[in-house]
Amino acid sequence: MTESKQGVILSGMRPTGKLHLGHLVGALENWVELQDSYDCYFLVADYHVLTTGFEKTARIGANIFEMVCDWLAVGLDPERSTFLVQSKVREHAELNLIFGMITPMPWVERNPTLKQMVADLDLGEIPRSRFDFDVAGHYARPDVFQLTVNEKPTPPVVYTFEP
Repeated sequence: MTESKQGVILSGMRPTGKLHLGHLVGALENWVELQDSYDCYFLVADYHVLTTGFEKTARIGANIFEMVCDWLAVGLDPERSTFLVQSKVREHAELNLIFGMITPMPWVERNPTLKQMVADLDLGEIPRSRFDFDVAGHYARPDVFQLTVNEKPTPPVVYTFEP
């Protein structure tokens, strides 16, 4: 990756099934454009599948393969960006453990993104594993340039402002 790029972007998808038009319009078209201007890291968030669909693990491997094939088909280029499979990066699980030990639960419980996910997926209550992954995924790369949703910092970035 070249030094002239504008910064670093980390984004990812959970391999929960077939991609659809919403994935294309909502993320993939943007990712294709961004890979020329930023150092992009595209994450296959396979551990995240376990946080909401742990009883449906039989197809995770096939879903990963199909999802990455779709990424390649729309123009994501592993020569211009980096693809990561979360479960193949041992340090992600290690950081999950460490940050889970030092992040107070009230910080995580205030996370509006997490509350919305629980409502959207009709989970009833928040699985403990969701607390950890929402913290660990973003602390690890302080140089990641774009960690915003609707022009506001994501909750893991806000955690860093806590005293």
